[in-house]
Amino acid sequence: MNALPQSADFAPPEAAAKAPAIRLERLGKTFDPAVGPVLDDISLTVGQGDIYGIIGRSGAGKSTLVRCINRLERPTTGRVLVADRDITALAGAELRSARRDIGMIFQHFNLLSSRTVAGNVALPLEVAGLSRAEIAGRIPPLLDLVGLADKAASYPSELSGGQKQRVGIARALATNPSVLLCDEATSALDPETTEQILSLLRDINRRLGLTIVLITHEMQVVRDIASHVAVLERGRLIEEGVTFDVLAFPKSAVARSFLSGLVAHELPPPVERRLRAAPGPDTDPVLRIVFSGDYAHQPVIADLIHRFPVEPNILFGRIDYVGDRPLGVLTLALGNGEAHLSAIVGHLAALGLHAEVIGHVSRLP
Repeated sequence: MNALPQSADFAPPEAAAKAPAIRLERLGKTFDPAVGPVLDDISLTVGQGDIYGIIGRSGAGKSTLVRCINRLERPTTGRVLVADRDITALAGAELRSARRDIGMIFQHFNLLSSRTVAGNVALPLEVAGLSRAEIAGRIPPLLDLVGLADKAASYPSELSGGQKQRVGIARALATNPSVLLCDEATSALDPETTEQILSLLRDINRRLGLTIVLITHEMQVVRDIASHVAVLERGRLIEEGVTFDVLAFPKSAVARSFLSGLVAHELPPPVERRLRAAPGPDTDPVLRIVFSGDYAHQPVIADLIHRFPVEPNILFGRIDYVGDRPLGVLTLALGNGEAHLSAIVGHLAALGLHAEVIGHVSRLP
């Protein structure tokens, strides 16, 4: 077993991005035929070095999906390939060997209370058959990596929740995996500790070139750390792609609703009830504008008022950050704007903004 790899040992990002770390091909899982599939025909690719978020509501199939990736569950249909190795076709010693390339951290840490921090990290190395000397040499750099160099002799009962999860991360990295699976790894933590763990995962991803798959229902986790995201709903893949693009331009009503806690795609219910599909004598067109980069901080409304004889009224909107990129969504009712819609949308498109008319809102008395 080698020492922890350094970033120089890995191919540059542009080379690594050409090869998939994980491929799911028409993956399906059914526990009870009378109930139906928990996972239904899911195909996606996770690139080497990606931080890939898989999100969905409770019961969407997220945890079953991650257990299929590391073959704790056998898929009913389809294939799981890790580094182009079909792990759905493996069994016995071959499967155990393949699993060493897939680290796993859990929501509730799963530490052995009778073992010290060092003892918990050593466990997968003992299972792998390393000598005591090899294990003793392996543990200190792992604990240093996760910021627990001074806790080797401590027991789980003496640690905070964040420290326990750091032990879980060190244990998952013990066998030098190329893939790290995180099943709701921050949902048992407070917001401040969550940010610390996410920062650690980002650092590990950069330093080791490790591919990370995050299973979570916490939208802000995906927004803050994931380079790519997949949205599950009732066992089906609804949308997937670059995180910024999926958040900025969700294609389905399910995704828009699910992501509304992060990005202001959905109107508040009182405004939604006033929305009409067709214009009327007492309505104004409703324009949704999605903007990013430099335009996220530009005076878009002032520009519209200056160029067109319209009276914009803000219905809903805000600016968020996806990673380090600003993403704004602003929804306006354009008073006197019906006759100028085409010109306004064209003007905004020329500025590099996405604008769409989503309906017509009745004016308040």
